[in-house]
Amino acid sequence: MLELNKSGTDPVDAGRLLPTQRTGLDAATAERVPLRPYLITGAVLCGLYFLYSYLQYSRFGSPSWDLGIFEQEVRAYADLRAPIVDIKGPGYLILGDHFSPIVALLAPLYWLWPSAESLLFAQAAFLALGAVVVGRTTQQLLGGRSGLCVTVAYGLSWGIQEAVKSDFHEIAFAVPLLALVCRALLLRRWTAALLWSLPLVLVKEDLGATVAVVGFLLFVYGRRLQGTLLAAFGVAAFVVTLMVLIPAASSAGTYDYWQKIDKNGEQDVSMLDSVLGVLNSSTKIEMLVFLIGITAFMALRSPLTLLIVPTLGWRLLSQDSNHWGMVWHYSAILMPVLFLAMADGVRRSRAPDRPWLASYAKTVVPVSVAIAVAMTQHLPLRDLLRPDSYSTDARTEAAREALKAIPAGARVETDITLMAHLTSDRTVYWIGGAPGTAPDIVAINLDFGWSRPIQDPVAYAEQLHPEARYRLKHRGGSFVVMERTTPEPAEIPGVRED
Repeated sequence: MLELNKSGTDPVDAGRLLPTQRTGLDAATAERVPLRPYLITGAVLCGLYFLYSYLQYSRFGSPSWDLGIFEQEVRAYADLRAPIVDIKGPGYLILGDHFSPIVALLAPLYWLWPSAESLLFAQAAFLALGAVVVGRTTQQLLGGRSGLCVTVAYGLSWGIQEAVKSDFHEIAFAVPLLALVCRALLLRRWTAALLWSLPLVLVKEDLGATVAVVGFLLFVYGRRLQGTLLAAFGVAAFVVTLMVLIPAASSAGTYDYWQKIDKNGEQDVSMLDSVLGVLNSSTKIEMLVFLIGITAFMALRSPLTLLIVPTLGWRLLSQDSNHWGMVWHYSAILMPVLFLAMADGVRRSRAPDRPWLASYAKTVVPVSVAIAVAMTQHLPLRDLLRPDSYSTDARTEAAREALKAIPAGARVETDITLMAHLTSDRTVYWIGGAPGTAPDIVAINLDFGWSRPIQDPVAYAEQLHPEARYRLKHRGGSFVVMERTTPEPAEIPGVRED
C-alpha cells in the first residue's frame, strides 16, 4: 500500500489550511464530534425507510419487477449457486445484465431472513448509514448544529425517498461507500478515499468511471501517484466490465444497455445526436435544477461535484425517459456527493474577502433543510402520515388469498403484483417471458394494466404455453390462479439436471 508522509499531506499542501483548521476546529476537536446523535438519527431514518418499504410490499404495491429479480439473485448466492434469475428468462445469468457481484454480501442476511423484506431492510440501513456519514462529516467541517440539520436534509432528500419507493436496488451499496469516499477526501485521508472507492466497481458497471474521477481528484489534491493509479484502475474496470465480463456472462454476447443510448425505440440514434440532445427535454433540465437546488446551489463551489458527472452523463445520453427525471432510484448515489459538496462549499465560502458570499453561506444549511421538508409533502414518505397506508383493503386481501393457492416449490409465471411475494420459495418467471416451460402455475392480476384486457384467463395461459393445458384453481377479486393439468415437460428451458 502506498504510504503517506508523516504529516499526512504532500509538499504542495504547505501553507494550506486543512478543512478542520479553516473552520476553527482542530483535528482533535473534529474527532470528538459525538457519534451517538447521528446513530440515533440514522436509526430513525432507517425505521422510516423500512416502514415505507414494508407497507408498500405488504400492500402488493411493488412498482417494478426489480425486487423479485434481486431476491432471486440473493437467494441463488445464499444457496451457493450461480446467480440465475429466471424472471429475466429461464436460466438467465444476471451478471450478463448488470455487473453487481457485491449483492452476494446479502447472502448471510438472507440465511436468517429468507424474504424480500430482508433486502428492503438492508437498503434502508445502507441509505441511513449514508446519512450518518454525511451528517457527522458536515459537523466536523462546519461545527455547530449543522451536522444534524444536514442529516435531516439528506435523509428527506428526493433522491433518497424515490430510491426507497423503488424497492431494492444494488445502488444501495454505493450510497454509504460514496459518502465515505467524499468524507475521506474532505478530511484529506487520501488512502482511505482510495480504499473506499475500490468496491464501487463491484456495485454496478458504470461506477468504474466514478472511481476514475476519484483518482482525478486525488491527483488534483496532490496525491499524484495514488490518483493516477486509481484513475487507471477505474477506467480499466469500466472498460473490462462492459467489454469483457458482461458480454462473457450474457447469452447475447454483448452489453444490452448500449441500446439505451444508440436507439430510440426502433430508430437508430448517432452518438453525436445523443450528445447534442443531452438537454433536449424539460424533464432533464428540471432534474438538474433540483439536483443542485437541494443544496441551495452551494455544491457548485466544491470540486466534489465532479463525482456526479459520470452518472449524470450516461443518464442524459440515454434515450430512455425513465433515466432523466426525479423518479426511480437513479439519483440516490448523487445525494451523499451533493450534500458533502454543499458542506465543502460552505466551508470554502467563509473567507472574509467575499462578505456577500460568506453571508449567503450562513443560510445554506437551514435553506437546504427547508427545501427537503417542503418537498416531502410531494414525496413518498408523506404516505406514512396517511391512516389508509396502514389499513388492509379488499385488493390486498384478494392478493393474499391468491398466494395461498400457489404451493411452495411450484414453478410460477406471474406479473409484478405477486412476484416478490413468491421468489423466496418458488421458481418465478415473468409473464410471457418463459416460453416452453409449461409452469405449474400461471397467476395474474387482471387489473395489472394489460395492453388488452384479459377476458378468458385460462385461454390466455394456454396461449402463452400451447404445450400445456390449464384449469382455473382460484379466483378472487382481480387475481386469478391457474394450474397445469397436463404432465410436466421432460425438458424445461433453463433448468439443468443435477
